[in-house]
Amino acid sequence: MLAANYPTKKNLKAAVGQALRFTETSFFDSEYRRDGIFSVVGPSSEKRNWYATVTMVAGKIAKVS
Repeated sequence: MLAANYPTKKNLKAAVGQALRFTETSFFDSEYRRDGIFSVVGPSSEKRNWYATVTMVAGKIAKVS
């Protein structure tokens, strides 16, 4: 699961239309995809206060739920 570098889920939602700021957490392979849907945790991989599903289109955040 990617760690989204936003203090709150509300801040992540406000970033729709921008590139995702994230930290890779997997030891095996990149989890980030330029286009697609994946889960993120925030504000960091150590401090998991919130979770979200992010839809990416053309390398930009299209939707956060």
